[in-house]
Amino acid sequence: MKNIPGKPPKSYKDADFLNSADARIIRIMSEFIAPQARFRREQIRDTIVFFGSARIKERKIARKELRAAEALISQKKRPTRELLLRYRTAQTSFEMSKYYEECTELSRLLTQWSRKLSNSNRFVICSGGGPGIMEAANRGAILAGGKSIGLNISLPFEQSSNRYISKGLNFEFHYFFMRKFWFAYLAKALVVFPGGFGTMDEMMEILTLLQTNKIRKKLTVVIYGSEYWKKIINFDELCEWV
Repeated sequence: MKNIPGKPPKSYKDADFLNSADARIIRIMSEFIAPQARFRREQIRDTIVFFGSARIKERKIARKELRAAEALISQKKRPTRELLLRYRTAQTSFEMSKYYEECTELSRLLTQWSRKLSNSNRFVICSGGGPGIMEAANRGAILAGGKSIGLNISLPFEQSSNRYISKGLNFEFHYFFMRKFWFAYLAKALVVFPGGFGTMDEMMEILTLLQTNKIRKKLTVVIYGSEYWKKIINFDELCEWV
């Protein structure tokens, strides 16, 4: 008796096909439809988005690292370049840690305010879902008893979900542009804390969409931390020349 071959998998269950170049459009659509379904289920109508550095640390952690670096230097008559670099890095980290605390408090106050509205699912705090400023934003919302959203992105390093994202509102994206879509689509306000290339990329893209009227709704943008941003970008000259 001949063996009867098994049935081939259905296309939508075929992992090789779904991960192939041919199915890229399906993967892109999944990152639109799946978040949309979850936002509807959780009755999330709009958000306040926080951008900022993933490397900014909680104040007590930064203080501990600074003290450890100071202790190592004090033990050496002639500190090595590596020790001095570690100390300078710890100093900078401690100085920047104020933004973690301020972000947490701002997020807490905004959530506290939004929970007093007739619909408590308005203006939900949303971040990139990772550490640093993203964690601080989600943390503040949870401290106020609200919900918080994390739009994570798969990266070869650094990015992992922080523990202050609400159950059911933790997302993992492959495509940066789909993640950015969900940042922009639900946002009623954007708060940009100090950060590097990623933060500037996200900020400039939103500003470009506003400038070109691709975003037509009213979207308030707050660039937080003038001491930092005035050193990084000369906005006055930018406005003068552009």
